Amino acid sequence: MSELSPRFSAAVEYARAAHAGQYRKGTCVPYVQHPLAVASLVIGYGGDEDQAIAALLHDVLEDCGAGHEAVIRDRFGNAVADIVLACTDGSAEAKAQACDPAARLQHWWQRKLAYLAALRAKSPYQLLVPACDKLHNAQSVVADLARQEPGLAVFERFTAGREGTLRYYESVTQVFEARALGPAGLLRDTVERMHALAGEPARRGLDDAG
Repeated sequence: MSELSPRFSAAVEYARAAHAGQYRKGTCVPYVQHPLAVASLVIGYGGDEDQAIAALLHDVLEDCGAGHEAVIRDRFGNAVADIVLACTDGSAEAKAQACDPAARLQHWWQRKLAYLAALRAKSPYQLLVPACDKLHNAQSVVADLARQEPGLAVFERFTAGREGTLRYYESVTQVFEARALGPAGLLRDTVERMHALAGEPARRGLDDAG
């Protein structure tokens, strides 16, 4: 990528406005920090402008509503919208339908298994943004685990708790390793560190028995 165009700046503003009032789980950090970080990783791993823009917008459907898809497709193009869809395991509306903890957990497992299956069918081009997304999220979890606070309590932020979260990160890491994506090596190292800090030596994915 030689230069970023005004489209990238427009996507930064779109992400900022869409995620206004949202924060990273358990923190006071504005949520837009995450898509900005993912976009930086995408650029660092050689992504093009469409991939970088998709990184900025990758959580908009999931966190802000499915209605954004048509707007993103119109403003930023089909390639960007298709990558955003590749990052999305459920819209904000779909997630809101599960009300009690048991229903949320069941819905979480169903969504994640379907998402993993969908990822395996994507092209390497479409997978770069999801890989960078998972890398930044995993790095954030590891940073919190390494601190006295929240430490292991970080897993209380996640629907599937400690076991489900660890198994999910193992599964997505395997997907990206199988496709030899650039971020896969660092993601593997980060997930290994996550398991170590969590005191869980086992490496099981969501598809594994037990």
